[in-house]
Amino acid sequence: MTTETDESPRPRLDDSFHVFDTTLRDGAQREGINLTVADKLTIARHLDEFGVGFIEGGWPGANPRDTEFFARARQEISFKNAQLVAFGATRRAGGSAAGDPQVKALLDSGAPVITLVAKSHDRHVELALRTTLDENLEMVRDTVAHLRSQGRRVFVDCEHFFDGYKANPQYAKDVVRAAAEAGADVVILCDTNGGMLPAQIQAVVATVIADTGARLGIHAQDDTGCAVANTLAAVDAGATHVQCTANGYGERVGNANLFPVVAALELKYGKKVLPEGALAEMTRISHAIAEVVNLTPSTHQPYVGVSAFAHKAGLHASAIKVDPDLYQHIDPELVGNTMRMLVSDMAGRASIELKGKELGVDLGGDRALIARVVERVKERELKGYTYEAADASFELLLREEAEGRPRRYFRTESWRAIVEDRPDGTHANEATVKLWAKGERIVATAEGNGPVNALDRAMRVGLERIYPQLAKFELVDYKVRILEGRHGTESTTRVLITTSDGNAEWSTVGVGENVIAASWQALEDAYTFGLLRVGIDPAE
Repeated sequence: MTTETDESPRPRLDDSFHVFDTTLRDGAQREGINLTVADKLTIARHLDEFGVGFIEGGWPGANPRDTEFFARARQEISFKNAQLVAFGATRRAGGSAAGDPQVKALLDSGAPVITLVAKSHDRHVELALRTTLDENLEMVRDTVAHLRSQGRRVFVDCEHFFDGYKANPQYAKDVVRAAAEAGADVVILCDTNGGMLPAQIQAVVATVIADTGARLGIHAQDDTGCAVANTLAAVDAGATHVQCTANGYGERVGNANLFPVVAALELKYGKKVLPEGALAEMTRISHAIAEVVNLTPSTHQPYVGVSAFAHKAGLHASAIKVDPDLYQHIDPELVGNTMRMLVSDMAGRASIELKGKELGVDLGGDRALIARVVERVKERELKGYTYEAADASFELLLREEAEGRPRRYFRTESWRAIVEDRPDGTHANEATVKLWAKGERIVATAEGNGPVNALDRAMRVGLERIYPQLAKFELVDYKVRILEGRHGTESTTRVLITTSDGNAEWSTVGVGENVIAASWQALEDAYTFGLLRVGIDPAE
């Protein structure tokens, strides 16, 4: 089966196995996700670029946003890999599919594929639809046949299938047969409540295939934390259609995560389910979609999380130095990710040496140098510093030890931050910094919306004339943690700052007796590393 566009003709994968994405419908039901039509169009482009076979865009006719999405998608997107799918329900009880306005809206969407949701649990038929079991079967047959007569490909989602199968296996299978016999290409068994386990899924799917002969798919919710495992168990039993959402987005705790499912199919099962080269784009696509939905990417997500191939223990680092495969199940580059070495008080020589290589600092196998770095890291982490989340601060420390002197573009003489509580309930924040840079003493004052922001602005005011590159730097994240107190009511504060120059981000750490002191340390490192990054020579 092939498709062509005017821009870039590309053969589609064959039809023997489907990767079906429902981020724009089921995924959008996650608490905290509110997609505009523009958001949905952007995500659809990302998913098509990734190479999924089907993109379920929503329920046209059910709400104006989804109706508009289908109208705009037809005009604005030339799909290279995916087919757009409209979602809707079987016709109403007692009517006809040809005269049902909701079924007409599905046809009017222009989508070449339509997914119908059908009741397969007898109690849901009687209590939710308030009709008979026989009428429900006729609703399935009539709607599928009508859509097929209009030239549309039809998939049928059997809602609550596994719970319905427990209650009345014969009727659940009757719904599957009715859909398949009426012309549905695939009948999808849905674990709507997400309560199933892999062995149960595998047994039921195998039985239904044997008893009905229908082509089956799987739609798994993640309420037991088994959605990915359940999806793969269904594949083991013979399912050839998997429904997933990007990053596992979905109602309650979510759906089967598209990215681990696809990676497992490609890398563990040897199934070719994506176009050539697409798997290496997986991490980028995952993070891009997270940006669109405005949710922070999960750092510990399998395959695509920034911690998916991060190593902290010294024992692991020693083995990885010999062969990365000893502690990694795949090469991270296969999915567009990278291996990272984390530096902490658990680090050994191998961790430091590998981290240096990762950061571009050649330690040259100098055992004495590496030992000094290890001891310094352990000493500073005892005081509250953490380097596994502050690569920039660690690189500065590493270069200081390797070069025998700190990288210094400026020197702090003093700083001061003042918070004024005014009678009208507002607060004024002002900071003054005294710095030395290139032999010049600089005194700068600025106001901000908080004492740390005021310090940041004062530093910029003072240094931007000498280092105009600082104008591009922006503080994009700021975290504070109060560490365990050691002297009565006194405590130590740790601050992590993330800074960006518009092209990349870097993180720095500061520790002090209060949040302002810790913040100043982190700011100093942030500006120092940024100037190092753009190639400024401190000696100039």
